[in-house]
Amino acid sequence: MVLLPTPLPEPVNSAISLVVAFVLGTLIGAERQYRQRTAGLRTAVLVAVGAAAFVDLGMRLTGAEGATRTVAYVISGIGFLGAGVIMKEGMNVRGLNTAATLWCSAAVGAFAGADLPLEALFVAVAVLACNTLLRPLVNAINRFPIDESATEATYEVQVTTAPGAAGPAQDMLVERLEAAGYPVGGVAVEERGDAAVDVVATLIASAVAAKDLDAVVAALATQPGIRHATWAVQTGD
Repeated sequence: MVLLPTPLPEPVNSAISLVVAFVLGTLIGAERQYRQRTAGLRTAVLVAVGAAAFVDLGMRLTGAEGATRTVAYVISGIGFLGAGVIMKEGMNVRGLNTAATLWCSAAVGAFAGADLPLEALFVAVAVLACNTLLRPLVNAINRFPIDESATEATYEVQVTTAPGAAGPAQDMLVERLEAAGYPVGGVAVEERGDAAVDVVATLIASAVAAKDLDAVVAALATQPGIRHATWAVQTGD
């Protein structure tokens, strides 16, 4: 006669899931806290434990089907939470990595809540590896000089002029860019108080030669009525 192992009582099983989520969430959150990120230790732990609790509750109520539905809701819910740590500062976006880490912390908790602690450990190790082992590679890539002609990005050329001269400045800006071989996808006029406005042209091209735009803004800066001319680049995803 083969003796089957006695299943653990449901409260004990739930406690184990929550403990696994707590420990693994602590590992992930400690790394974020050490680097002084927006969402640190407590946030990562709460996300992991919360995901584990909801998935475990779904399993307790309706089995695997309930767990599956709960996981879907956890994924979408963490998306809203992650959006709260993403901040836009000028043309730079911060917090994407932290938001992704929270999303992965929820995955760790979901595995733990679904009584898959080994898989939860694998995900936690992968998250830590991404945030630590890949950092030297990221830093090495960032030290390489940027070749604007090889990047895919959004390019904007801006001129500053008096409010009453925005129309002629816009025509001049578009004309100069198209003459240089860079068609304009759109133009926006942004007020800078009562004394000046910025005319901003967004290029259709996703790759440019920096010297071409340097020449365009240098020529625009010498034109009557143009107080300042510059260009900027915003990298893509």
